[in-house]
Amino acid sequence: MAIAKAERLMNLALCLLGTRRPLSKRELRESIEAYLEAGSDDSFNRMFERDKDDLRELGLVIETVENLDGEVGYLARRDSNRLPPITLDAEEAAALGLAAKVWQQARLAGAASGALQKLRAAGLPEDVDPYEAHGALEPHIPVHEAAFEPLMLACRDRRPVVFDYRKATAVRPETRHVEPWALECWRGHWYLAGWDRDRAAERVFRLSRITGKVRARTGKYTVEVPDVVTVRETVAGWAGEIADRSALIRLRSGAGYPLRAKAVSVRELGEGWDELEIPYGHGLDAWLVEFGPDVVVVEPAELRAEVVDRLRAVAKG
Repeated sequence: MAIAKAERLMNLALCLLGTRRPLSKRELRESIEAYLEAGSDDSFNRMFERDKDDLRELGLVIETVENLDGEVGYLARRDSNRLPPITLDAEEAAALGLAAKVWQQARLAGAASGALQKLRAAGLPEDVDPYEAHGALEPHIPVHEAAFEPLMLACRDRRPVVFDYRKATAVRPETRHVEPWALECWRGHWYLAGWDRDRAAERVFRLSRITGKVRARTGKYTVEVPDVVTVRETVAGWAGEIADRSALIRLRSGAGYPLRAKAVSVRELGEGWDELEIPYGHGLDAWLVEFGPDVVVVEPAELRAEVVDRLRAVAKG
């Protein structure tokens, strides 16, 4: 069975690499003997989708193209599946091995192990063991969101996606059509950067606010993916990390230690309250809401109004 599957995958890869135009499922089925022997259309479709996913997991870049008649075809361009010679020094190989170690406790453990085997072939020194039990570094990135894996695959394969997203100020989620670019973990939360087709603009989405399933779509991207996707800088700006002014808030004594750590000044007011001056940037209202009744905004007025609006949205929802 293992030999038969390997032969089937090899034949599919050769077909996709050898064609100059996208091949439909029908054409691929007629070209590969194992697909011709499939008992039914459903059996063939399941087999083909598994094989296609397996080849992508092995690193083959398979493009999905839709023609003018709406028929979907597949091909693997040679220029997209050709790599230059890879040479790694000991420090580079160790860094990549350490990165692979991050995923050993996640569902990506198999992919990480496969990547390490490729690194070994590319020059990872044998004395570098990123899985050593007593290593000095034990990296860990939490991945709890169900949306992470389908979005990671969509970023890798350059596939548009659709998902329902609930903004912090919204009562109900909205459907978003997105061309995903990159994922990044920032302060314990995962974020997706991509092109929002409905708004015709770059957007960053927090994965924990995605509701339901992420659905992949066929077709090409409508905009070019930037060479450098600055997820962290964009999130930092939206989260108020990039501040250009100050805000004055009242904070209950013994509460809000993250706010106190950022405070420019703190003054005791008595009766269980302190007054803090904190940096004010875009997104500060969303952060203040998390502290509930322990925070009261004094000024500026627009920040106070934004916090009140968010609290009202939470009360309605």
